[in-house]
Amino acid sequence: MKLEEVKKFGVIGAGQMGGGIAQIAAQSGYEVLLSDADMDRAEQGKTKIAKLLDRQVDKGRLERVDADDALHRITAIADVSGFADADIVVESATENFDLKVKIFRGADEAMKPGALLASNTSSISITKLAAATSRPSLVCGMHFMNPVPLMKLCEIVRGTQTDEETYLTVKTLAEKMGKTTITSQDHPGFLVNRVLIPLLNEACHTLQEGVGSAEDIDTGCKLGLNHPMGPLELSDLIGLDTVLAIAEVLHTEIGDPKYRPATILRNYVAAGWLGRKAGRGFYQYDERGKRAK
Repeated sequence: MKLEEVKKFGVIGAGQMGGGIAQIAAQSGYEVLLSDADMDRAEQGKTKIAKLLDRQVDKGRLERVDADDALHRITAIADVSGFADADIVVESATENFDLKVKIFRGADEAMKPGALLASNTSSISITKLAAATSRPSLVCGMHFMNPVPLMKLCEIVRGTQTDEETYLTVKTLAEKMGKTTITSQDHPGFLVNRVLIPLLNEACHTLQEGVGSAEDIDTGCKLGLNHPMGPLELSDLIGLDTVLAIAEVLHTEIGDPKYRPATILRNYVAAGWLGRKAGRGFYQYDERGKRAK
């Protein structure tokens, strides 16, 4: 499928990442179908997008008419059966291989021949996901950064089966949505997380060993390395469960002990201290997701 044939854009997963993808697709002029585990969650995702668009209007970054038009282009649907006439569907579910395979098989069965299927996975093999479908050459990775509306990058991941037309269409589509693209071959963690997750994990090990406080580690990276966020506060933003899932993929798939997830990271996830979305991670947060004093 070529870019000019893409009119209707499907998104699986109405959470932070999926909602962000749906928002920028709608703002780029596409009709968007937004699904989740059920209609209530899909509707909640659309409601959150409405609030984010309102915030942009209040800050003078977006005209009211453009916000309303974008929201009207988004339709919440109950499940993947609603993707029958979608031209491309991007999966953005939890970073779990078995779950993604189940979703991919369901979407593949529902979608029309020739439609593209992409994943926003942070680390899971595109080749393995593509192999679970009847359209492996039409499957590609489309890894957006968090938060999607603000971050400029989209990492395009080519599976072993991804054909050239699929790759070029997905790459150009991301660029039309305002993103700068980079291309990764299908290796664990791809490009961004292959570099990022060891940094975040090492910060966890450093905290665990008592080398410094969370504040000192983050301040050191912000002022000493010129990073906009420290590694521990960034982990809280991403979600500690997601950081752990990616670290486990790197550790398992590459087999190098240097990728071994820190015990403190495992324990925080087990405790439900998942970062901003849970109100507590390496720091504590209020109901708006702001750092508690």
